[in-house]
Amino acid sequence: MEIGDLIRQAARRHGDAPAIECEERVLSFNQFNDATDRLGNSLLKLGLLPGDRVGVLLPNGIEGLIVYYALAKSGLVRVSLNHRDSHQDHLHRIADSEARAMISEDASSFPVEVSIDLEQLEQLISDGSPIACDVGRSAQAPYRIGYTGGTTGPPKGVVLTMANEYAEITNYLIDLIPGIGTGDVMVHAAPVTHASGSFFLPHLIRGAKNIILSKFEPSRYLEALEQIGATSTFLVPTMISMVLEEPNINDLDFSKLKRLCYGASPIAPSVVERAEAAFGKILTQTYGQSEAPMTLTLLRPEEHHRVGSAGEPYSMVEVRVFDEEDKELPIGAEGEIVARGQIVMSGYWKRANETEETLRGGWLHTGDIGRIDQDGFVYLLDRRHDIIISGGFNVYPREVEDALQSHPMVKEAAVVGVADAKWGEAVKAVVSVRGDTSEEELLSFVRERVARYKCPRYVEIWEDLPKSSAGKILRKEVRGRLKAAEVQEN
Repeated sequence: MEIGDLIRQAARRHGDAPAIECEERVLSFNQFNDATDRLGNSLLKLGLLPGDRVGVLLPNGIEGLIVYYALAKSGLVRVSLNHRDSHQDHLHRIADSEARAMISEDASSFPVEVSIDLEQLEQLISDGSPIACDVGRSAQAPYRIGYTGGTTGPPKGVVLTMANEYAEITNYLIDLIPGIGTGDVMVHAAPVTHASGSFFLPHLIRGAKNIILSKFEPSRYLEALEQIGATSTFLVPTMISMVLEEPNINDLDFSKLKRLCYGASPIAPSVVERAEAAFGKILTQTYGQSEAPMTLTLLRPEEHHRVGSAGEPYSMVEVRVFDEEDKELPIGAEGEIVARGQIVMSGYWKRANETEETLRGGWLHTGDIGRIDQDGFVYLLDRRHDIIISGGFNVYPREVEDALQSHPMVKEAAVVGVADAKWGEAVKAVVSVRGDTSEEELLSFVRERVARYKCPRYVEIWEDLPKSSAGKILRKEVRGRLKAAEVQEN
C-alpha cells in the first residue's frame, strides 16, 4: 500500500468532513486528496521524475502539507528545510541532496532546475489533473531525506525509505497515540517540517482533524487548546517551558486533552512536574533521532514516576546497550544505546563510510550514553561527545542541567566542559533566568543536589541560550562562545 492509498482511503471514509484547518482555511478529506493529486500530477508534468529530490521551505500551514503528500504520491523525494536555519544551511542541503526542484516563497534564490514560488504553487494545484496520482515505489526506495542537526559536524543527509515511513506510522498507531479516531483533534504548534508533522498522517488516516497554528505564541496556543477542545498535541521541551510561564495557564480548561506528546530533546524533571500540575498526567515522551525518527522508546503518562527515563522500546523496535567493543552490556551498566528495527534509516546520503560506521553490526549506534534497568526501561545519560572528564571522573551534563533547572529562578541551562590546567576539564554552567538570582546562589543550590566532582566551578547568566531549529539547546555553540570570550579577554 502506498502513502497515496492511505490518503485516498481516508477520503472515501470521511469525505467532506474537515481534515485540516489553519487560521480561517479548512480543507475536507476529499479536498486534501484532490489537491495532492493535482499537484503531484503537475510536478510530473513539469518534467520531474520519480526519485528526483525536491527541496521544500514553506511556513507552517496547509500548503506545506499539500506539497509533502503530493511528493509522496508522485514518487518524488522530499528534502525538508526549516525557516529557523540560515540560507547557507538551506543551500548546503539543496546542493548535497542534488535537488532538481525547490518549492518556497523565494524559490528563485536557489540554484535548481525548477523553482516554484507560492503563486506558481497555487496555479499548479489549480491546473493539475484530478486523476489519481499514484506512482509506486518499493519499500526500500527513498521517501524523504532529512538532515542531522549538525551538533557534531556538518549536517548529514539521512535517507528514510518507504519502509521507515510505514514503521513510524505503525509505531504511532500501536503505541504512541493508540485509539485515535473521528472526533479527535490534533493541534500542531511546532513546525510540521519537524517532529509535529509526523503526527499528521496517523491522525488523517484515522479520521481525526489536524489544526495547524501558523506561528507558536504560548498564550495563543493555550487558548487554542481550550477553545478547540484539542485531544492531542506535540511540543518540544523548550516550548513546554515557555507555556508554563504564561500567567493564566491555571485558569484554562484542558480536560479534553488526552496526550501531550514531547520529544526531540531532554526534559528536566522539574518541568515535567510543573507540566503535570497544569495539564494533568497526560505527558507522553517519545525518543528517537534523525536516523530513526521519533520512535525508539516511549514513556507513557502513567510511567513518568520513573524520573529520567526515556521509556521502553516501541513494540517494533529493539534497544540494547553496548560497550566500546560493541559487546552487549548487562542490566544497569552504562554504555552506548543501540537500536534496530524497520524505523532505522537505510543510510546517509552519499556517505558510505559514515553509514557503515553508524550501522555496524546491523545496529544503529545512536551516540547516546545510557543504561537499561531491570524492567526494560531506558535511561539516557547524555550524548557521548558531550561527556565531561574532570579529574578522571565522567560528568554527564544533563544531570547537572536538571539540578540547575529545579531552581525556581532558572528557565534553561547548558553545562559544558572548559579547559582547566589542574582538572583537564572543569564543569561550567550557563543559564537563563526568570527573576533575580546570582551565580553564587546557583552554585550553592547545585552543591546540595549533585556529587562534589560534578558541581560547576563557574556559572554565567545569559539572556537566552542558543538553540537549533528543532529547539534543542546547542552546547556546541555555548562552548564556542565561551572559548571566543576567553580568547578576547586574553
